[in-house]
Amino acid sequence: MLRVAVPNKGTLSEPAAEILSEAGYRRRNDAKDLTVVDPANQVEFFFLRPKDIAIYVGSGQLDLGITGRDLAQESVAPVRERLALGFGSSTFRYAAPAGRSWSVADLAGKRIATAFPNLVRKDLAAHGIDATVIRLDGAVEISVQLGVADAIADVVGSGRTLGLHNLAAFGESLCDSEAVLIERDGASGQNRHHANGEKAAARDQLVARVQGVVFGQQYLMLDYDCPRAVLEEATAVTPGLESPTIAPLADPDWVAVRALVPRRDVNTIMDQIAAIGAKAILASDIRFCRY
Repeated sequence: MLRVAVPNKGTLSEPAAEILSEAGYRRRNDAKDLTVVDPANQVEFFFLRPKDIAIYVGSGQLDLGITGRDLAQESVAPVRERLALGFGSSTFRYAAPAGRSWSVADLAGKRIATAFPNLVRKDLAAHGIDATVIRLDGAVEISVQLGVADAIADVVGSGRTLGLHNLAAFGESLCDSEAVLIERDGASGQNRHHANGEKAAARDQLVARVQGVVFGQQYLMLDYDCPRAVLEEATAVTPGLESPTIAPLADPDWVAVRALVPRRDVNTIMDQIAAIGAKAILASDIRFCRY
């Protein structure tokens, strides 16, 4: 039976559970449940702390897991990303007292507080900077005010929390994170005979299902009527994945076009094809997609 780790709490927990439910897998009935068995799909789910998931998967005790990219990289466990899930986005950056201009080079000899010491040490080493890294598990922003650190490295959103503590982010992102589906490095190439083969099939099925849900969240189906005279120009804007579907209409000078388009770009695309003469433009949600 395939063994899959799911975040038991935090911002990744509910979206992860929702994606798995949309993919046809059983949900837990009680937030206190630590395991859920889905016999129909030959999967057992384990609800664990997000920061521990990569360690379990990397050790081989669990086959797949959903966690944050930053957490997976911080764990230094031997895991790889199988699929980006499109939620839980965050940026990990340095921050220091506002009021002066900081660069990464200014961190030399400084104390840096963070909940992600491995990520910070790796970045400092890449820049050839020698600094003291102080590990804290939370409330990292207050460390500068209390004199524990000279700067911090933390997840940055709007910057409001940093501003409340008179801090400002600087430098490039150390990690652009989002929720990811991970597996042990090299797991996909394991023996597929007998029990291993059944587990590999269950793994590939789960990945395909989840990918279909994620795709449905990121794309829309666009239908429109297009004059034949501008068809080439219109399909250059809406190429679809492989190729758009084109069907004749009763009027021989017009055709119907159907293509998948990125959800984030749909309004711009509709503007563009309308400007060249497309009519009856309709964008529709899709729930699942296999490709």
